[in-house]
Amino acid sequence: MSAASQITILIPDPDEMMFVTGTNEANIDRIEREFDVKIVSRGAELRISGEPAAVARVGDLVGAMRTLSGRDDNLRKPALDRLIDEAKDAPVAPPEQMRDVIATTVRGKRISPQSPNQRRYIEAIRQHDLVLATGPAGTGKSYLAVAMGVAALRDRKVSRLLLTRPAVEAGERLGFLPGDLTEKIDPYLRPLYDALYELMPPERFARAQERGEIEVAPLAFMRGRTLNEAFIILDEAQNTTPQQMKMFLTRLGYGSQAVVNGDITQIDLTGNDRSGLVLARQILSGVPGIGFVDFDERDVVRHELVARIVRAYDKWESVRADGASRPGTPAPAPESPPGRVLS
Repeated sequence: MSAASQITILIPDPDEMMFVTGTNEANIDRIEREFDVKIVSRGAELRISGEPAAVARVGDLVGAMRTLSGRDDNLRKPALDRLIDEAKDAPVAPPEQMRDVIATTVRGKRISPQSPNQRRYIEAIRQHDLVLATGPAGTGKSYLAVAMGVAALRDRKVSRLLLTRPAVEAGERLGFLPGDLTEKIDPYLRPLYDALYELMPPERFARAQERGEIEVAPLAFMRGRTLNEAFIILDEAQNTTPQQMKMFLTRLGYGSQAVVNGDITQIDLTGNDRSGLVLARQILSGVPGIGFVDFDERDVVRHELVARIVRAYDKWESVRADGASRPGTPAPAPESPPGRVLS
């Protein structure tokens, strides 16, 4: 059996120490249970003792936790929970890697990856001309892609930023919606505008649109074009048909790169249409120069309830699919919460 070891970490900032230890030292209690170590907090010192391997991992974990202390309050707790959960199964990323700031919002908030998959996503975008990413809502696929695109435009790595979506959500058809063309397509593109408004001052965004540096348009507008020196984001790609996906991927010109995002559990295509994103992942899986990233509920950076909702739906759909595979087995209905329903 290995001899016990001890390390002491100095955390002079009281607020940072409080964040690491948690309210009533809740984080310390949790880490002690998860890693079988002993942690003592005294003044500015955090003493960790136990098996050498566990002590080293907890030391890395504390270093990574400290990088989260300055983040937005809405993001800190879910990010911290993910960090502790992931540290049980894999080495913690070095703190300097978690400080990788890819952009800053107009309010001064720094944007950086908050989970291993988000880090892999950022690295894939940096290293490949085409990245295909799948995962549930709230995992940062679109927001991080827009942040990387704005940074590429700002650093003059590209001359244009193009954001596009297929307009098929909720079963609507553009022709049946009221208003002119702009009014018809704006609701589909609003999430992309929202991300851009967070990352660019309104006047800068307006000037970039006037000069053609930024374009937000439905996927159908990409047909027949060759896009050179552009950063192109295809969002909600699970709702493309195979023909649309092939059309989009063949628009890529010299000096361009594309990021394709989608949630393959929320496909809104009607009839017998296959998802172009699902098929593209199969067809392109062995093609060099393409990055693939898969997010899961652990990467959700919205309200912590979203991660629980995603897990609940995944569990229900898994049981439902298993029941459907056995003839004569009815699909289970969602469980009702305990208690009476008052009318």
